[in-house]
Amino acid sequence: MFLDAVRTILQDSGFAALTWQHCVMIVLACVLVYLAIVKKFEPLLLLPIAFGMLLANLPLAGLMAGPQEGSDGPGGLLYYLYQGVKLGIYPSLIFLGIGAMTDFGPLIARPSSLFMGAGAQFGIVAAFMIALATGLFTPQEAASIGIIGGADGPTAIYLTTRLAPNLLPAIAIAAYSYMALIPMIQPPIMRLLTTKKEREIKMEQLRDVSKLERIIFPIAVTIFCVLLLPSVAPLIGMLMLGNLFRESGVVERLSNTAQNALINIVTIFLGVTVGATANGENFLRLETIGIICLGLVAFMFSTVGGLLIGKLMCWLSGGKINPLIGSAGVSAVPMAARVSQIEGQKANPTNYLLMHAMGPNVAGVIGSAVAAGVLLALFG
Repeated sequence: MFLDAVRTILQDSGFAALTWQHCVMIVLACVLVYLAIVKKFEPLLLLPIAFGMLLANLPLAGLMAGPQEGSDGPGGLLYYLYQGVKLGIYPSLIFLGIGAMTDFGPLIARPSSLFMGAGAQFGIVAAFMIALATGLFTPQEAASIGIIGGADGPTAIYLTTRLAPNLLPAIAIAAYSYMALIPMIQPPIMRLLTTKKEREIKMEQLRDVSKLERIIFPIAVTIFCVLLLPSVAPLIGMLMLGNLFRESGVVERLSNTAQNALINIVTIFLGVTVGATANGENFLRLETIGIICLGLVAFMFSTVGGLLIGKLMCWLSGGKINPLIGSAGVSAVPMAARVSQIEGQKANPTNYLLMHAMGPNVAGVIGSAVAAGVLLALFG
């Protein structure tokens, strides 16, 4: 009797339903947890993504299962939380928090930073063309793969849910993984494309930006970008609203909420549910490996594009602009700006490039959102 009961429990348990795909994904999830905790690779995002991946690959838990047709029973917890990703709610709220945390002053003080931010979107175009040339992906899928080059996880998720939702797990994990690996990927490219003399360039202090300029900027950018590309309104609108909270000085409570409580809650929901889409049966395919490789190509080309524009501006300014800040044009705020600072100080210990690099860095956030709007207009 006891043995029959044990046998029944085991037959109905997840152990009996485990497949090799589940096992591989569980190991991969544990590796990502290790990288997040021990190596501190973008832990705020990587840890919830990894645990979501773990939960999704424990058979019979049904956390991502929708309501059964003809049944009154509810779906799984993560199925309902995932609707915020599917409907584009979480990426937009993340942008609200980013806007509230970000100082647009360096970009306003040096508007030419927009060119470096635009140049750093080159990887999007390069990866899109390569993905399309392989013949393995539709234009919508190629566009979703290309956006990885923007180094902007929320934008990548926002675009992919609209153009190629079937690729969301691979694209989201690739985008956030490469964002976490910026300190490893960018420095060799930066040293390869710049001379020691260029890396040693000290830049003059940025001018002070008035409060009026800081308030007008998010309003003007919203009007221009949304009129030009209406599909980008959720991202640009929330980004600039968050920044207006910050700069207006009259809604400190709202600004603090957007910067802290709200973005933290949304990050948990976004990370766990995106990770939970990485089910072994769907994730472990050659297509996924191709996407991850193309994502790396996109990221590298974006870094190259920003650096080349930085070198051009260095030449045009008579050596007053350090081209290293061009690599910060990828929109991983503020990691990419920190890498520019670190590389600049290695060449010249008295160099301080962080605030200068924040200009292209912020421009990259706007640039990746605009790029997503263009791709939605063309292929949506």
